[in-house]
Amino acid sequence: MAAANKTAGGNAAFHNFNNDFVHIESPNERRRLALAEIDKAPFGWYHVRACLVAGTGFFTDSYDIFCVSLLTIMLGIVYHKGALSTPQDTAIKLSTSAGTVIGQVGFGALADIVGRKKMYGLELILIIVATLAQSLVGPGPGTSLVGLIIFWRVLMGIGIGGDYPLSSIITSEFATTKWRGAMMGAVFAMQGFGQLGGAIVMLCLVSGFKGKLDKATTYGKCSGECQHAVDQMWRALIGIGIVPACIALYYRLTIPETPRYTFDVARDVEKANEDVKQYVSGKKGEGQPDEALQVAARRQSVAQLEVPKASWGDFFRFYGKLRNGKILFGTAMSWLLLDVAFYGLGLNQATILQAIGYGGGGTVYHKLYNLAAGNCILICAGAIPGYWLAVATLDFVGRKPLQLIGFTMLTILFIIWGFAYKHISPHGMLGIYILIQLFFNWGPNTTTFIVPGECFPTRYRSTSHGISAASGKIGSIIAQGAISPLRVRGIPTANNPSPWLNHVMQIFSAFMFAGIFTTLLIPETKRRTLEDLAMDWDMGNESITGAPAAHENKNHGNRSSDEARAAKVEVKASS
Repeated sequence: MAAANKTAGGNAAFHNFNNDFVHIESPNERRRLALAEIDKAPFGWYHVRACLVAGTGFFTDSYDIFCVSLLTIMLGIVYHKGALSTPQDTAIKLSTSAGTVIGQVGFGALADIVGRKKMYGLELILIIVATLAQSLVGPGPGTSLVGLIIFWRVLMGIGIGGDYPLSSIITSEFATTKWRGAMMGAVFAMQGFGQLGGAIVMLCLVSGFKGKLDKATTYGKCSGECQHAVDQMWRALIGIGIVPACIALYYRLTIPETPRYTFDVARDVEKANEDVKQYVSGKKGEGQPDEALQVAARRQSVAQLEVPKASWGDFFRFYGKLRNGKILFGTAMSWLLLDVAFYGLGLNQATILQAIGYGGGGTVYHKLYNLAAGNCILICAGAIPGYWLAVATLDFVGRKPLQLIGFTMLTILFIIWGFAYKHISPHGMLGIYILIQLFFNWGPNTTTFIVPGECFPTRYRSTSHGISAASGKIGSIIAQGAISPLRVRGIPTANNPSPWLNHVMQIFSAFMFAGIFTTLLIPETKRRTLEDLAMDWDMGNESITGAPAAHENKNHGNRSSDEARAAKVEVKASS
């Protein structure tokens, strides 16, 4: 029999699979053995490379999101005599979040409908194009610079949004069961380095233009050489964000389809089996299935299994069942409640920078330098340690306990900050801020990303993760658009520019308290195979692959549940 020609796809980070079990006649048995082989694979360099490729996207995402606060300051200096108006500043910051919501839902659904491989990399291309265009825009007689920036940041946000479900589920579906949490956590933890990278780049730019920035004492007085330098700085700051994205683009465009999608949605059993062996062996390129066996297996799958295509109608039928709907509600609402406080905490950053002596300066150089340096300190003090503590403990403590502990501690910390606000010294606020950042990232900020990438069945996994992530971004929009104005209620003074800030912290504590109860709705996914997790869902008259259970039982003796449990036992035995 002639072998099929080698197809495109596969690289050192995401290898393909060859068929270890071609001699086994039953396609369902080959599926079980092949997926068990993926789940029990020893942790190797290809897992590290996969984390780096997926994580590079999150590095870029975080860099671009972090830079927006610096961008609005510099745009105000160059184009608006010192500062943007409040509506302009808010619109630029919210534009990225609005685009992200669209990208999370859109790319999430498309990855379930047409496949992960066809979508992965497209979101990175969109980020690169929008970022480059953003760094090159300029004002004109018939255009508004702020309007152009908003347009390109919406498009960039769509690309950033697409990275959330795609990177999460691709890492999840390629990961070994034993270390799946650590791998997904490491991908998400690159956000911390992205924030730090943005602050470091800003430090370098400010230092490079020191001679020109030192000539102005305030933002409003920055003109001539100073203004020209700041214009070059913001363009360089934004444009440098495409460098890591370009590095990862090749690996994303040449990724193979994930084996679980190939098995459970595309139903190309022979192709998936071939991809398994290629992936485990560490070779490049996709597997090369025997052409005759591949055709025969497809015909057998069509005859035995009637797999419904992913569609909104099928999606709503599935989540219309209470048992299923409450889990999606739990993952989505946990993320929304978290992000209200997570993004809202940035409202108090100026107070924290004042506490550590980085809140101002005598010249434009010192102001911008202190802003970048202060952010470096805060990121290193709380955010980065929290991310990597999560990576170290996710597969031992579990996702649900970390999320419960995190929401509980955050509730307590925000209550202390809110109700004792007038009695806490600036250094005390700094300590609380660092602890909050620690428990954000060593808790719900990481787990709300990981659990939706694991707990949902294959043909709903990407869409469900996208909806959960979009809910989080809606929370960030609520924080920036609705809660941000509250902090200046009352009568602002020079000593107290945010008279209502204590009440804002009290509001955040209520959101964190509500997160404790939404966490109770999600499952624990620690050290469980994705097939075993699929057994928790109410499939009605379907198996975990989406095939009619009665039909499959008649032909295969109800193999689906037995296979999932057998895979779980096999993985536990191997680990």
